[in-house]
Amino acid sequence: RCEALMAGSTPGSGIRNRHRNVHEGANALLLLTLLTCTLRCSECTKASNIVLIVADDLDLDLGGLVMTPLCCPSRSSILSGRYVHNHMVHNNSLSGNCSSKAWQAGPETQAFPVYLSKQLYQTFYGGKYLNQYGASETGGVGHVPPGWDQWHALVGNSKYYNYTLSANGKAEIHGDNYEKDYLTDLILNRSLTFLEDRSPQRPFFIMLCPPSPHSPWTAAPQYQNNFVDVKAPRDGSFNKPGKDKHWLLRQPVNPMLNSSIDYLDNAYRKRWQTLLSVDDMVEKLVNKLEDIKELNNTYIFFTSDNGYHTGQFSLPTDKRQLYEFDIRVPLLVRGPGIKPKQTLQDLVVNIDLSMTILDIAGVNISALNMDGQSFLPQLTPSLRGGTSRSYFLVEYTGEGHVPEDPHCPRLGPGLANCFPDCICQDSFNNTYACVRTLKGDNLQYCEFADNESFVEMYNLTADPYQLENIVKKVDPTLLQTMNQRLIKLMRSPNVFIRIFHWMNVTFVINNTQTCHDVFIQDLY
Repeated sequence: RCEALMAGSTPGSGIRNRHRNVHEGANALLLLTLLTCTLRCSECTKASNIVLIVADDLDLDLGGLVMTPLCCPSRSSILSGRYVHNHMVHNNSLSGNCSSKAWQAGPETQAFPVYLSKQLYQTFYGGKYLNQYGASETGGVGHVPPGWDQWHALVGNSKYYNYTLSANGKAEIHGDNYEKDYLTDLILNRSLTFLEDRSPQRPFFIMLCPPSPHSPWTAAPQYQNNFVDVKAPRDGSFNKPGKDKHWLLRQPVNPMLNSSIDYLDNAYRKRWQTLLSVDDMVEKLVNKLEDIKELNNTYIFFTSDNGYHTGQFSLPTDKRQLYEFDIRVPLLVRGPGIKPKQTLQDLVVNIDLSMTILDIAGVNISALNMDGQSFLPQLTPSLRGGTSRSYFLVEYTGEGHVPEDPHCPRLGPGLANCFPDCICQDSFNNTYACVRTLKGDNLQYCEFADNESFVEMYNLTADPYQLENIVKKVDPTLLQTMNQRLIKLMRSPNVFIRIFHWMNVTFVINNTQTCHDVFIQDLY
């Protein structure tokens, strides 16, 4: 028996109709035509198929969490099942190890698709991979990561038109013709062809990574006039000052200028428009699975690489921050044995996806070098008994540019990603590690690598919008407990260990220790 987890293609459903209730906020953002089915084991004739859809910068909060709020490090964690300090992809640049030779020679060779291939899964990849994928310094489009039978990966960062695609290692140049080039539709259509051409005797894995709703927010032509009255949600932290927070959050103009609000409202509206094509993607993929009689034996996961902010604490549009709006993502699952219409309260992080997928595939996950853990026992009643985590690590290494931004001369060097009104989204001292707990308590504790020895702490039960930093109000023994949890999470059996201290960051690489001052001037 199959029942809709969320509204499907019935009248009045879908994001295209949600504009009737736009004040419902993020819950009105996206329709997913995902079906939750109960399947008797006797119906299973082969290993289950798996589909993973990863949106880009989708801030819809449906229970998932990420351990770093930036594209390339987060996607590297999804693929490798490792925390950032273990896969060592720190940001979106080649120097930060994004799709670098070190990544290719190390974590990429142990990413979960490699193990799926060994289990004789037929594998398909379509869409954005890692932000620096296709760089000439690291093999260009000819580099096809191990484990993939069909490879249709975007070169570079998210685009909808005018991009280069690596089609099984050969460059495809695409223009701006909607029917031929719109990336969300193109990767869907190629995945449908993959399903038609597959061997029915073997299971398959499909990973689709559309650009939506990442900038430049280019909607399909038929959707460019939707949601004309939609505005960014005016939630509890919208247009509020961040004066008790780390340096970067103390810089935005508050209240925001009307021009900034107009900018982010327009961005929010365009983001919704791009998601209508993702809505279509999910619906068509599910219909195809049903047509080929594979739906009842297929797990479908839907999530995002990170969240996004649109006006919270007067930050216009971006991610990279430790707060809930940047680390919360959707996580929807359907599949054999999963009870319909349930919401699990367990703490699940994006590093858990790889272990769960491999668990479904029958891999011996206890032997893997991953930080994640399978949440399949929590999903499937017949497998109850698994232990979910009680807290996890959030970590991020801030980026900055030495030259001054000519449009924002007052801000000085060391900043990155300046938006209208010279409001900056990142800096070198936006470097932090946090402990986020969910079971028993609902806390977040963060230490910054800056010259202020800055610490933030929030009780999200009492303060869900993180308006008040309570670090100076809580019992010191609780701070010590959280600090010890942080140190424990940052330790690793691998060669790379990073432990935050109050004044600097210590890197231990192959037992050679170097201490890096975080080069934060008084300005920061």
